Amino acid sequence: MNEFAFIFAGFAVGLVVGLTGVGGGSLMTPLLIFGFGIKPHLAIGTDLLFAAFTKLGGTVSLARHRLIDWPVVAQMALGSVPACLVTLYVLKQLGPANPATQAIMTTTLGVALLLTAAATLYKAVRGKAAPEQIAPEQLSQAAKARHWTLPVLFGAVIGTLVTITSVGAGAIGVIVLMLLYPALPLSRIVAADIAHAVPLTLVAGLGHASIGSVDWPLLAKLLAGSLPGIWLGTVLMKRTPDRVIRSLLSALLAYAGLKLITI
Repeated sequence: MNEFAFIFAGFAVGLVVGLTGVGGGSLMTPLLIFGFGIKPHLAIGTDLLFAAFTKLGGTVSLARHRLIDWPVVAQMALGSVPACLVTLYVLKQLGPANPATQAIMTTTLGVALLLTAAATLYKAVRGKAAPEQIAPEQLSQAAKARHWTLPVLFGAVIGTLVTITSVGAGAIGVIVLMLLYPALPLSRIVAADIAHAVPLTLVAGLGHASIGSVDWPLLAKLLAGSLPGIWLGTVLMKRTPDRVIRSLLSALLAYAGLKLITI
């Protein structure tokens, strides 16, 4: 019975991700902890690889359509991946199953969910603020930050947050990119965010696997449900009011974040 429940959970999260673009980590991790009683370190580690595999397909599709600005991805990864490795080392030294470490993870996860809720609501209200199209000759200039250190620094913060909580590479990443590259079209911002999430969540997920924080059978069941769920979500995306769904999601994420902080 649990096997079908995990597959259905993967399908439901994949459907919402396909509909809204909200990162799976902000939904899957609290669902695994509260809905199925999975220990936080296992939920986070498993979800990181879940995110890496699901977003890899999206990255391949976006790359084929030439929507990814690879210099933007590289600058973010220059900060996020090293920060991820340092955070993994600290987690290994502390012990991921240590009660104190688990308390840090759940509290940080709660804060990350509140930030994601705010970012999701911001996208619902201001999601059309970024330009949808830009002249090709202006594209290279739009893909440059005010200073090269800014995406590296913000990337390091996101890398640390994602490694501890599995949350942050989605909605928070999009908001950061919107602030750093305000002239970049929204479609290219989302594409860069998805592409950046792949190496980050893959490195973080494999790092968690090396310290025993990944449930491989659980991962397989979640992916079995999420892949068709994402496909269906993308099909239904244009028929569903985006702002309504994002507003409801922000309330749900805020509730989960508060619950994690207060447990």
